[in-house]
Amino acid sequence: MKTTTRSLFRESGILFGWVSLAVLGTVGSGWLSSLSSASTMGFFLIWLVAAILGCAFAVVRHADTIAEKLGEPLGTLILTLSVIGMEVSMVGAVMVSGKNNPALARDTMFAVVMIVLGGLVGISLMLGAWRHRQQEFNLEGAGAYLSLIVPLAVFGMVLPTFTVTTNSPTYSTSEGVILSLLCVAIYILFLVIQTNRHREFFSHPHTESAGHHHGESETSLGAASFLLIAGLVPVVLLSKKLAVVLDFGTTQLKWPGALAGLIVAFLILAPEGLSSVKAACQNQLQRAINLLLGSVLATLALTIPAVLTIGLFINQEVELGLPMQNVTLLCVMLAISVLTFAQRRTNLLHGGIHLLVFLFWIALLLEA
Repeated sequence: MKTTTRSLFRESGILFGWVSLAVLGTVGSGWLSSLSSASTMGFFLIWLVAAILGCAFAVVRHADTIAEKLGEPLGTLILTLSVIGMEVSMVGAVMVSGKNNPALARDTMFAVVMIVLGGLVGISLMLGAWRHRQQEFNLEGAGAYLSLIVPLAVFGMVLPTFTVTTNSPTYSTSEGVILSLLCVAIYILFLVIQTNRHREFFSHPHTESAGHHHGESETSLGAASFLLIAGLVPVVLLSKKLAVVLDFGTTQLKWPGALAGLIVAFLILAPEGLSSVKAACQNQLQRAINLLLGSVLATLALTIPAVLTIGLFINQEVELGLPMQNVTLLCVMLAISVLTFAQRRTNLLHGGIHLLVFLFWIALLLEA
């Protein structure tokens, strides 16, 4: 009995997500369509964010269990793909269910890049350096991530601003199809490198091995896989409800358009970000890098083709090109990341520089 109660409490996030879904699908089916004030919108926003976060944390926890049983780097890859699956599902659900918001995918991807490379990398490096002074990581692995992140970020969020085939910061249909195919192809090639030919690039340096411990999870591989899917389903379905709330905020309350993307990015990254910070504090910097840089790479390589495909099927224009202010911030963040991970050791200063750019971006966003 105690074991059953403990298990139910541990899965309370998933249960809350399913209960919320049941309520909003039955007795509360018309609540969101009758939003009329900022207070009611705030209530439903908090409710949906809490429900989605509860499921997201559960998904990451069970993906982490799978990661422990499969080992590195395959385990971290499963965790990263689970998070990106949530991202693509949420962005797709909001695109399909919400009103026309052609810049949502772009704003979400940009927010993911800035939050991860700025905020989460900065916090991880600073806390890790505070406890361990300097931390080492595998230079080849970080270089492999960044060698793909930089061109995909430019192709996905900078170049569309300067293309001449359309009058808006978008790609033409043929350009979008070519970019989507190339993104998927290069990501598959990266996975071959990561999981087969050069697994050692993404494994912990021998200096970290003493601090790397995995507690044996009580959950079996099959149960963890089932619970992971059970947590993903309400995330996707509740995202459709969240789309209505975000639409009300942007259209009726005149929120900045980028705020919706920031909220979606926060929901996606909160659980994985916590895992990466914990890994850095435990002197497992390579695992933190695999999580953080892997999430950015997967976001760019998989979200771009996903949203372009969804936009094509629902006949919705997808704006990918950033305004010049954000282009500048993106280029600075990419340059700092390349410089930081061009060295084998990190310290407090590296983390502080990443946080500097992140906090200035937040300041500019709030002023918009």
